[in-house]
Amino acid sequence: MQLEVVRELVPLSAPFTITGYTFTDMTVVVARLRERGAAGEGEAAGVYYLEDDADRMCAAIEQVRADVEAGVDRESLRRLLPPGGARNALDCALWDLEAKRLGQPVWRIAGLERPRPLLTTFTIPANDPGTMAAKAIEYGQAKSLKLKLTGELPLDAERVRAVRKARPDCWMGVDANQGFTPDSLSALMPDLVACKVKLVEQPFARGREADLDGLRCPIPVAADESVQGLADVEPLAGRFDIANIKLDKCGGLTEGLAMAAEARRLGLGVMVGNMVGTSLAMAPAWILGQRCDINDLDGTLFIARDRTPAMVFAQGKVSYPDGGWGSAQ
Repeated sequence: MQLEVVRELVPLSAPFTITGYTFTDMTVVVARLRERGAAGEGEAAGVYYLEDDADRMCAAIEQVRADVEAGVDRESLRRLLPPGGARNALDCALWDLEAKRLGQPVWRIAGLERPRPLLTTFTIPANDPGTMAAKAIEYGQAKSLKLKLTGELPLDAERVRAVRKARPDCWMGVDANQGFTPDSLSALMPDLVACKVKLVEQPFARGREADLDGLRCPIPVAADESVQGLADVEPLAGRFDIANIKLDKCGGLTEGLAMAAEARRLGLGVMVGNMVGTSLAMAPAWILGQRCDINDLDGTLFIARDRTPAMVFAQGKVSYPDGGWGSAQ
């Protein structure tokens, strides 16, 4: 097996702001594998808040290059590398390679039904309330919106009210990216309830999950930063309602599917998200989305240019064309 690793700069179409960060571009890592005339590839952006950047991902891949080129499989890869972007790029490349080599699409290899278009959230970065309301209107096809909040009061309440007024028709969730405290979330809760918010994602800092104990929250709470890989799923039960799985966090589609099954076993809802990237990164997440209750797969909407084939957005749903990543050819 031959391995090629490249870095690619992905400019964003506009600055993207969340709690504590503003992004203008990102460097992704693409792993390409060749074996017996077949080729597969996978893309990873890493996990910014864990300093899992392109340098770190490339270094991790180089450390296991000999094992990979000797013929590693997906389960062996899980033992070679921890969760994170490096394993994600390689795992997704292995899935794609297997599909091309066997002449079978990834969804069939994974034991899934033929993929269908998925209702996806359209994310609105944190900004002033008027700008966020205008973005909600711009997303005319959206049936589901996710607002980035920052824990600033009363600004967050004004943001939620402005977007709800602009789009009274949409399902709406909010994502604090660890930006709330128990006091700030409690203060904001009346506005969230009044505006019919249906999801609160990662309200408190990773490592502060116990702050949820005893908190009265009538809205389902999703774990994002608090759930990285399979080992983190079981501790969510009793505190969180939903696990947000991202392939860059957990290290690829193989672990993502295992996490979804474990979440179901524990009675948790399942969500798939993304760290932003091109359609090469979104395609395997879309496959995982076939097993999920909530899909946040709008990452390609924030980049200046995409790959071909590209994710397709229509009537609030996202799909991926045949012939690209994970196809039989």
